[in-house]
Formats: sequence, C-alpha cells, structure tokens
Amino acid sequence: MSTAKEQGTETRKALESLQNLRNRSVYIETYGCRFNFGDTAKLVEVLRSQGCFFRESPDDAEVIIMNTCTVVGPTERRMLRRLAGFRDRDLIVTGCMPRVQREAILSVCSPVIIDPEIIQELYRPLGSVAGGGIGIVQLAQGCSGTCTYCITRFARGPLKSFPKKEILSQVRAFIRAGVREIQLTAQDVSAWGQDTGDSLPELLTALDRIPGQHRIRVGMMNPATVKGQTGDLIDAFSGDHIFRFIHIPVQSGSDGILRRMGRDYTVAEFEGIVSAFRQRYPEITVATDMIVGFCGESPADFQASLDLIRRVRPAKVNVTRFSRRPFTPVSRKEDFPDHIKKDRSRAMNAVAEEVYSAMNGAQIGRTVPFTVTELLRKGSVMARSPEYTGIVLREDLPVGFCGKAILKADRKYFFIGERVS
Repeated sequence: MSTAKEQGTETRKALESLQNLRNRSVYIETYGCRFNFGDTAKLVEVLRSQGCFFRESPDDAEVIIMNTCTVVGPTERRMLRRLAGFRDRDLIVTGCMPRVQREAILSVCSPVIIDPEIIQELYRPLGSVAGGGIGIVQLAQGCSGTCTYCITRFARGPLKSFPKKEILSQVRAFIRAGVREIQLTAQDVSAWGQDTGDSLPELLTALDRIPGQHRIRVGMMNPATVKGQTGDLIDAFSGDHIFRFIHIPVQSGSDGILRRMGRDYTVAEFEGIVSAFRQRYPEITVATDMIVGFCGESPADFQASLDLIRRVRPAKVNVTRFSRRPFTPVSRKEDFPDHIKKDRSRAMNAVAEEVYSAMNGAQIGRTVPFTVTELLRKGSVMARSPEYTGIVLREDLPVGFCGKAILKADRKYFFIGERVS
C-alpha cells in the first residue's frame, strides 16, 4: 500500500494531469462493480467540462484511462496484462488497485495515478449528468465491514457517506436528463448514514417523493447492516418509485464459515430478512452472492450453502470462487486447489439454475407492466417490470416507453417478452 507522502505526490500529479487533458481525445476502460462505473461517469463529466472528447477504441485516443478492479486474483492479473499492453501510451490509472497494489502497477507500466477521491472532489462543483436510460448514483465510499477476505475495504477506506442533499440533487439531475432507471450504489448501500446519523430508509423515502417517470434500484446491501433496520427498510420499499428488488449477499450457508468471513450475521438472520421482505412484497426479486471454496469450507459447509439456495430461491446467485487477496486476515490461510473450487462453483451454479428454471417457468404466460430502460441494439430493448424483472422486447422502442408485455420465453436471467397492444 502507498504511504501518505506517496499519495500526496500522486494527488498533485493527478490534478496537473487532469488539467493538461484539456481538448484531448480520451479512451476509458472500466472494470468491476457499479461503483467503479459511477466513478467513470463522474470522470467523464469532469473531462467534458475541459473540452475532452471520447473515443471507442484505444487506438484512436491520445490518452488512455484505466479504472481498475482487484476484487479477486484473476481480475488483478487481467488488469496487469491490460496495463502492460498500454505501457508505451499516455496512461492514467484509477479505481481500486492504486491504493493497495501501487507496486504491482508500477512493475508493468509508469502511469499517472488518480485516487478516486480526486474524481469526487472535481465532480462535486459540476453536478452535471449524462442522459440515457440508466443513471448511477453513488451513496457512499468505503464500508464499515470487517470481512476477512475483502481487499476492497482497504482500497476504498472506511465508510464515508455522501451528503443527502448531494444525492437528491444528482437524482433530480438524472430525472431532468430523461433517465428512467436510477441505480443506487456503494460498497454497502444499507450502511449509508451510519457515520452521519442518517439512515437508508429515510433517504429512500426522500427520493421517492421526487416526481418523475423513473424507478430506483437499490444496490447491494449487507445483511449485517440491514438487520438493525429491516422494518424501516421494508416500509421504504413501498414507494412507487422503488423497484421491488433486493440484492443481499449471504456468501455462505454455514454459520461457521460466516464467522470466519467476519460477516457479522447468521444464516437465520439472512433468511429472516428475505422472509420479511417477501411477506410484505410476495413478488419481490431477490438476488444474492455466494463464495465457494473459502478457507476451511468443509463438504458439509458447502452443502449448507446449496441447501440455502434451494430454501431461499433467489432469482440470481452470483457465484465467486474464493481468491486470497493481499493485506487481508485470511491471505496466509491454507487455500483449496483450483479444481475443488471449480467443481464447487459448477455444482452451485447447477443448483441455482434449477431454481431459476422452476421459478421462471411459472412466470411464462404472465402479463406484466414494464418500462424501457435501455437500448440494447437496433430492434431490441431491455425493459423492467416493477420487480426489476428483465424483459427483452424485440422492437425499436424509446427509453421511458411504458406498457404491458406477455412473458414468452425464459432466458435464465431475463425473459423474452411480447408487447400487448
């Protein structure tokens, strides 16, 4: 990790470099979570204000910007390969790698490094947003968690909630720009306000009062920060502008593994949260995350995770093979061979797909309301139901178009729909 002195030097260089980008052509490549994409969107607005214009290929740009991710080992290796490929170009690097893997970056290239906090500082006076179907609104950076496997909490630092006024202003700007899906994102969305005396339910209630034809997708919420405010959150999801969608990563179906992970909740508490949401909103869409092959995960622990998926029946399970990351408490623990993690990943995805098939099959033939939120390609758009069900309509429809569609075919993570006149 870089020292305070190194960070200070890099901050000065970064500011000078961004100022020197005026009127130049830029190519940006972004990896990782929605928060990283939110950083990129803000950086684009900063550069646009300086007269920069953007290219779709690095070959056509004067400057290349890499917004990096390092959440797992394979992603880190991919980042370093990409950076090495641009070593002879005018290169800027930002994202999660610079704070925790500065030396690794400098071993393959010599870029200007921009701390993501600089992007926030430069963007704040602007407040401008791009149009389109989807807008990303960042609620906070960093987190209050103590997960023993996570490098991102070192890359992003402790929880720092962004001001409520700033968030409301950005949402209003997206609505004025015609955005129909607003995605709230953070390392842990439900932790927003814990450091400022605010709370996510209060924020959602305030956001829901903003008039418009939009809907808001609440991003990833840690069960550890949800469990103390479940009732208030459930009430807040009653708003007409809130998608009935929750992404709550459980990571394991074994309490023993959750303790080793430092997750600060039990399997029963996770199931209680999901059950409470479903009791109020029976049609709500539930997504979760699972890590397979965590240090010490026994066959019984793994089976408990499979059993949990069958019980909870999520609409989406993001399965990740455990990857030891530097600086984390479990970085020196004994790891499983890759073939065991691959086998467990395949087995878990197979169980998840059984759940998807059963759940989605029961939806075929239903007629649901939708709003078009994204243009996929000519003759094809993505629409969303109030429960955030993805519906691909093979028509040229504008973003914001509303109607009803029959769900005709299951595509695992979305449906093919047919619009009802």
